[in-house]
Amino acid sequence: MLTSRNTAPRPLSTTTAALAVAGLIGLTGLTACGGADADGSGKAEVVASFYPVAWLAREIGGNDATVRTLTKPGSEPHDLELTPRQIADVGKADFAVYVKGVQPAVDEAVAKHAKDKSLDAASVVKTLPPPAEGEEEHEGDQGHADVEYDPHVWLDPSRMATIATALGDRLGAADSAHASAYKERAQAVTAKLTALDQQFRDGLKTCKHKSIVTAHAAFGYLSERYGLQQVSIAGVDPTNEPSPKRLAELTGQIRSAGATTVFTETLVSPKIGQTLAREAGVKTAVLDPVEGVADGSSDNYLTIMQKNLGTLRPALECS
Repeated sequence: MLTSRNTAPRPLSTTTAALAVAGLIGLTGLTACGGADADGSGKAEVVASFYPVAWLAREIGGNDATVRTLTKPGSEPHDLELTPRQIADVGKADFAVYVKGVQPAVDEAVAKHAKDKSLDAASVVKTLPPPAEGEEEHEGDQGHADVEYDPHVWLDPSRMATIATALGDRLGAADSAHASAYKERAQAVTAKLTALDQQFRDGLKTCKHKSIVTAHAAFGYLSERYGLQQVSIAGVDPTNEPSPKRLAELTGQIRSAGATTVFTETLVSPKIGQTLAREAGVKTAVLDPVEGVADGSSDNYLTIMQKNLGTLRPALECS
């Protein structure tokens, strides 16, 4: 395998973990009447599946909510398996926010234990179909088999703004005592995301090239929003490896499109992208899908996306 995967021992599968979780949820119910009091803080408890929605939940929750992220900082989210304790956390939380189709274990836990107190971020925006090119190479994307759309909605700032508004409303409904504060903070983060969207619109308005060659098919929404064309090495799951035939096809596409760069990313090995770039005679650069941030990093969703814009402009020769 050339891709980088978590080699630590895998927790129990979601199915096995479910046998133990009912008892854990029952025990937590004996110690707290509701999630808001479970940690003694009086704050609403929010469980977020992985970084992009966790960032949004923290921005909107502010001092009124405690946000727990199910995916460890810096970990590739597509491979997540939940422990029984994490499934119990989903059940006892006041609210859960996730993106259906990214992490099947989270989808299952929410469906079983938090269906009526959750927000699927993909459900409040217009979704795109899954990537069509190289479909024979993407058949291994089992993690996304249950959804008929591309789940990477957070990579379009305008869709992220819509999600922010919906999350503010839903948190307010779950914790009515702080509804006005959630709404106010949602409006503030929506304004930041709208400004980010304008930066991308202005920055990518006039570019010599339109094709972006990416490590995996995460950038469909960004491409659709700003008039670009995504050519992906892997499918929606970055851990899938393309065949030699697919790599040869990609080399031809890069040359015919006049692309200058193969974009690698932060949480998976860059080796395949580097090999492809050498074959095509182009350079590499990092384009971050914002799926995770290393623990202790000073970056956040906004700064990472601004760095992505700064990476795209010279690669696409934008004026």
